[in-house]
Amino acid sequence: MFEVSPRTIYRDIDAINIAGIPIRSISGVGGGFEIMPEYKIDKKVFSADDLSAILVGLSGLSNMVRGDELVNALAKVKSFIPAEKAKDIEIKTSQICIDLSPWMGNPNIQPYLETIKAALQNCKLLSFGYTAHHGNKTVRTVEPYQLVLKSSHWYFYGYCYTRNDYRLFRLSRMSDLQMRQKTFIPRDYQKPILDFEEILTAMQTEIKIRIHKSILDRVLEYCTYNHFMPDGDEHYVVDFPFIENEYYYDILLGFGGKCECVEPPHIRKEMKRRIYDIAAIYGD
Repeated sequence: MFEVSPRTIYRDIDAINIAGIPIRSISGVGGGFEIMPEYKIDKKVFSADDLSAILVGLSGLSNMVRGDELVNALAKVKSFIPAEKAKDIEIKTSQICIDLSPWMGNPNIQPYLETIKAALQNCKLLSFGYTAHHGNKTVRTVEPYQLVLKSSHWYFYGYCYTRNDYRLFRLSRMSDLQMRQKTFIPRDYQKPILDFEEILTAMQTEIKIRIHKSILDRVLEYCTYNHFMPDGDEHYVVDFPFIENEYYYDILLGFGGKCECVEPPHIRKEMKRRIYDIAAIYGD
């Protein structure tokens, strides 16, 4: 299961012994190493709820980040489960399923995660092609410092030699990722700012859109039922949170013919312009 060598086992036995857990060896046929029978680990340190929470978290992470450390961690946590609580913990653990893997997606994400993890552990430089906003392509060399999972997308944070500054890179925009042989001395760095809720809330305004009921579930991804007002039997008028940038215009366009921007007039006018531009691509 653990795919380790005898040398690793001996090293681990020494570490266990140094930690104050008494190990004894038995020579001859059927012999080996064991924790002294009289020694008991206090397994009551974690409650059933504690163990359930840890198992749920580790199981969810293991769907995306594979590695021996997660297999080992899961095995160790399970070893703390008392026999009389095993069924109760199994039920609690199965009540929540966290699966971070996408239904479909970029097939490079998983191998890129493994490469970045290896570079983080060994302080190795990474080089890759990167496609930024507006399709601008560059080649980057970066010191990696942190993997980030944000809103179902993977990023990594590092010091970019091209920009001479820290940057957050989205894995799906990377290509030809390579771990270099050259190592680096880690810098003191501040973790990236990932919570933009206050900033985005301040930037948002509400616009009115009229939608068909068939896309109600999709619009609910961006606002609550409190924002909806019935408009006849088939439609709703929605106070929709909006920021005037490409991302939010693309959201409205993504609703297709089931959505109409009612007001304000200048956003309605901009939507019409974008729709005409799309129509022009397809000709008459």
